[in-house]
Amino acid sequence: MTVGISMQRLLEIALELPEVQLHEWDEHRALKVRGKSFGYLSQDNDVVLLKAMRQEQAALIEHDPKTFSASHTSGRFGWVEIQLARIRPEELAELLDEAWTLSAPKGLVAEHRKHRDEA
Repeated sequence: MTVGISMQRLLEIALELPEVQLHEWDEHRALKVRGKSFGYLSQDNDVVLLKAMRQEQAALIEHDPKTFSASHTSGRFGWVEIQLARIRPEELAELLDEAWTLSAPKGLVAEHRKHRDEA
């Protein structure tokens, strides 16, 4: 089981999701879908913050507090800070997909799931 993923590989996975764009300003980088952020990338390339439901945020932290920690919360969402050196690539891909789903329009999510399930 491979553990750890590079920021470059994270970006490759994220940009495979429909309509994802990398927005860069000053020293900040965000992953967005149709103008809504679902991820923020650290300057030193070792951490990503991903949008999650609060329950998922709590479960991830309880399961592995060395890999996951709480960032901020807003309404029903809890952002999760993820140490890239400690996460399995498959798990990160799943969390990216979930974060994208929380920000993407419902029609785009349905279309993505249909194509994914047909593959």
